[in-house]
Amino acid sequence: MARNLDAKCRQCRREGEKLFLKGDKCFSDKCAIERRAYPPGQHGQKQIKLSDYGAQLREKQKIRRIYGVLERQFRKTYKEADRRKGVTGESLLQMLESRLDTVAFRMGFGASRNEARQVVRHNGILVNGRRVNIPAYQLRAGDVLEVAVGAKEQLRIKAALASAEQRGFPEWVDVDAKAFKGTYKAAPQRVELPATIRENLVVELYSK
Repeated sequence: MARNLDAKCRQCRREGEKLFLKGDKCFSDKCAIERRAYPPGQHGQKQIKLSDYGAQLREKQKIRRIYGVLERQFRKTYKEADRRKGVTGESLLQMLESRLDTVAFRMGFGASRNEARQVVRHNGILVNGRRVNIPAYQLRAGDVLEVAVGAKEQLRIKAALASAEQRGFPEWVDVDAKAFKGTYKAAPQRVELPATIRENLVVELYSK
């Protein structure tokens, strides 16, 4: 399976903001954005004015990196969002947030989306009592996620869940940390997602 092997901190620096790709490190003063808040490379500190197309492309790349989705899968998700009723950009974000790996991350079953994806791929998550190992699996409102019995003893899952519980969970999930279990209540509304994401630029890019 194809993967993005670029250094996580370089990806955050390239986009100029925290993408929360490194778990607890992103919440500490060791975060690369805190120390070097400029793009990587010898020309990183130069100010470059982007064209409209450049801004649209950068936003698309940023959203792909946040959710860990490669180009073909992202384009497929966009096409499905475009077919749905409502605002295309909002539907796109809701579909990305409804992915099994993303919801597992939101519930604290992984310190990062990448780690949550690995837990899913290794049969560590049950959906409504059944094992699902497809990270892109689309959840529906009311679906119940639970860490598999064999995975509950993993120290990384315990540590990730403890950190997530301390920071607080999003409004669209209900988590019982002691039972390693959570319910996906509904797809998040746009106001509940980061304002730094400008999905309208992605719509403009793909609408050309």
